[in-house]
Amino acid sequence: MVKFEHSFTVKPDEIDHQGHVNNVRYVQWIQDVALAHWRDIATAQHLATVTWVVLRHEIDYLSPAFQNEEITACTWVGKATAAKCERFTEIRRGDKILVQARSIWCALDSKKLRPRRIDKELREKFGTS
Repeated sequence: MVKFEHSFTVKPDEIDHQGHVNNVRYVQWIQDVALAHWRDIATAQHLATVTWVVLRHEIDYLSPAFQNEEITACTWVGKATAAKCERFTEIRRGDKILVQARSIWCALDSKKLRPRRIDKELREKFGTS
């Protein structure tokens, strides 16, 4: 399992009317860290030929985050099938987990926009089977 982390500070425009990070923002962070992970491990060939779409998100909101807090999003890929993989994400403030998510992503041929196999090279880069 290859984990990828990205840290950032909560901005004022990410706060909702209740004074904490809006739940929709967490979904954006889940997607952002997944795409950053992909760009970090993918070869130039994979970046040119593979794109990803989310089929499902399961999100547990455990604790709120607030403006100016330092947040870390950590993601890794779990089980992969022919064209789909599960991806896990934790969003933390220090050691405290704020959000846990499991998403199902589908690999697409970037030109045809149709599902494509997750090949052996990609599986090795993700550290998954």
